[in-house]
Amino acid sequence: MLPATFKLCAGISYRHTRNMTGLRRNAMMAIHHELSKLSGPGPSMWVRNIRRRSSLLCSRIEEETLSESEQGYVRQGQEALQKSISILSDPDGWQTEIETSMGDKVLSKVLPDVGKVFRLEVVLDQQPDDLYEELVENMESMGEWNPNVKQVKILQKINQDTLVTHEVSGETPGNVVGPRDFVSVRCTKRRGSTCFLAGMSTQHPSMPEQKGFVRAENGPTCIVMRPNADDPNKTKFTWLLSLDLKGWIPKTVINRVLSQTQGEGKLRLEESDKKCVFRPPVRSHPSSCDLMFSPQPDGTSKLRLAHQQSSGPA
Repeated sequence: MLPATFKLCAGISYRHTRNMTGLRRNAMMAIHHELSKLSGPGPSMWVRNIRRRSSLLCSRIEEETLSESEQGYVRQGQEALQKSISILSDPDGWQTEIETSMGDKVLSKVLPDVGKVFRLEVVLDQQPDDLYEELVENMESMGEWNPNVKQVKILQKINQDTLVTHEVSGETPGNVVGPRDFVSVRCTKRRGSTCFLAGMSTQHPSMPEQKGFVRAENGPTCIVMRPNADDPNKTKFTWLLSLDLKGWIPKTVINRVLSQTQGEGKLRLEESDKKCVFRPPVRSHPSSCDLMFSPQPDGTSKLRLAHQQSSGPA
């Protein structure tokens, strides 16, 4: 199948077929699909590079066929990504909120146009591609095993890089923060060996505010994953968090909850098959298993389970 799709792609390079956007799009999507099959466990660097390039080409071709509203979502996603990169690239003004015994820090700063943002950097044992699969490709499965998440639903897939999603936190008596929901635009990008997963709040006609939930806002938020310089089988994981949980919650309480969320429970572990996935920053279960970090001899952090208790909703 792969040789045939390459021939098709070569055919559309002829002058009389260059303007056939649908054919070009179908060819590139077919190539990207075939290359994804080659990934398997431990894909070669060559396959990874080709997959990234094909993803970029698919995105460019898809943009030619998007409606005005779809292009708006793409711009929002790109804005979230650019803002996040700008914030993370500025080393000035960060203050320590929490420091764990093994040296992991949650940092924060206040930005005029955003408010208070939080930043965490750790090294994880998983490869970036494995984490990417769980965070992006399997995101709708999160509610099946994570008691903190009632549902994650893709409302609209705009293109290869952009999604609009609806996330609902689990509703349980005794919450520190009562049930929230989010409507978000998500932008995923690969630059070389680095993966960016950015997002921000948006609106979607199919998901107005829901009865019984407080519509919270997020963004810009971003996860950056790149191979660790000392061991490419591990991941340098950077998380930028910015949330407005709304409701009658003092800012001091919100900021404390968010910083503790990053320090204590950045990831959850599905013990049955040892998959690491993103944990939304809303505590919504009276007794949940969070992941703590344990120092390792090589300087990395190993994840271990710990139980956290929560109380009254807001």
